Amino acid sequence: MTDWAALSDGQLWSRAASQRDGEAFGQLFERHADAVYAHCFRRTGSWSAAEDLTSVVFLEAWRKRRDVRLAGDSVLPWLLAVANNATRNAQRSIRRHQRLLARLPPPSAVPDIAEDAASRADGERAMRLILSELRALAEPERQVLALCDWAGLSYTEAAVAMGVPVGTVRSRLTRARQHLRERTVAIQAGPVTALITSNQENQP
Repeated sequence: MTDWAALSDGQLWSRAASQRDGEAFGQLFERHADAVYAHCFRRTGSWSAAEDLTSVVFLEAWRKRRDVRLAGDSVLPWLLAVANNATRNAQRSIRRHQRLLARLPPPSAVPDIAEDAASRADGERAMRLILSELRALAEPERQVLALCDWAGLSYTEAAVAMGVPVGTVRSRLTRARQHLRERTVAIQAGPVTALITSNQENQP
């Protein structure tokens, strides 16, 4: 019986690529789907869009499993790079969706049975506020913030995901954080500010 937990991402990817091992690929999905889902939500501000994009990312991963050579032993940087491309391609429809959501009135009293739905709606509103601030940043700065400060990738892993040198990641992240600090002066909601900066202290 295979001890899946003992296998690295690289070993699982190799089995999926060379042996068409769907179970090995499923283990990679179990390991990284939540991180990809969270990353897609933070790039789009929509839970439903994040669900769709997560499916797109893993479908693309399966389709390209024979062609990809991992840099390092974690498949997550490559998956997040695919997620970045998928979110960019989906931005037009996402912006239309967000404009429609913005026209909806805020929810009134919510029944207990709808508590989870209300929480998700609150999360989307908070994320849209963050994204409205991030639109003033260049796309490479938004990417590096999402990868390093939100997804928690190291500089090296982010460099792999973005296809740039580590030094470029460092300089972009420094500029992005500075620009974001300037932009978030007007943000009053504590949870929103906390979400923006939650992982900065964990960077090497």
